[in-house]
Amino acid sequence: MDKIEHLGIAVHDLEISNKLFEKLLGTSPFKTEEVVSEKVKTSFFKLGPNKIELLQATATDSVIAKYLKNNGEGVHHVAFATNNLEADLNRLGEQGFKVLEGFPKKGADNKNVAFLHPRETNGILVELCEDIKGTNKREDNC
Repeated sequence: MDKIEHLGIAVHDLEISNKLFEKLLGTSPFKTEEVVSEKVKTSFFKLGPNKIELLQATATDSVIAKYLKNNGEGVHHVAFATNNLEADLNRLGEQGFKVLEGFPKKGADNKNVAFLHPRETNGILVELCEDIKGTNKREDNC
């Protein structure tokens, strides 16, 4: 793993939260997108080399909707950038970490992603993400 790629924050209302973070950070989101397979709408803010992802559920049965119901708004996950997702998942699996869903999938911001179960990471949902090759310039060195 190379660095913290972003912090994911679950929110009830993306529009309201975007306005809040625009005021807080002094910048607008650089990207907003819907990830249909995850039933979530996201927006990304960039602050220096760091990113913050806001996540709003688009369906009541989504992971984010369940998180918000149980925990309210707040930090949902920490994402780490990797240049070799498969190798990192193999290494972590050998060390006893459980990958949720058992395999990587396409996520937001042109990434392949995988999540580690919070039981093995002190209650923190950890995401590993890798740029999808050939479609995203690595302007942010992630």
